[in-house]
Amino acid sequence: MPTKKKETTLKVPSDNWYGTGRRKEAVARVWIFKGSGRFQVNGRDVCDYLPSEMLRQIAASPLDKMGVLDKYDVKATVKGGGMAGQADALKLGVARAILETDASLKPELKQYSFLVRDARVKERSKYGKRGARKAPQFRKR
Repeated sequence: MPTKKKETTLKVPSDNWYGTGRRKEAVARVWIFKGSGRFQVNGRDVCDYLPSEMLRQIAASPLDKMGVLDKYDVKATVKGGGMAGQADALKLGVARAILETDASLKPELKQYSFLVRDARVKERSKYGKRGARKAPQFRKR
């Protein structure tokens, strides 16, 4: 029987910075603290959690663009939504946490639009319709 290797989870020290990110139905709570560049999501490494390289780049893009990718460790918990929504929620949470570390980075973070929450969410279903907009089939005769 193969033995499962136990992953070490990051412990959040008291000198940490926090940011919350949301996108569609996904909510990310992000803590960053001084470290070597480890990135954990829901207790797993980001490479194991997010399936594609593109989503991992999206989640870590604020750290990368600010040039602090290897200066901070990131621990995040994400709930709800799909993988793309969770990656965007992580991006916003990381950007807000970086802003807490150094307020002078705000113009640069705004320039890359990391501090803007994407407000597009699923439209509600209306009564008399088959979804948000699709109407039932119309018969003339």
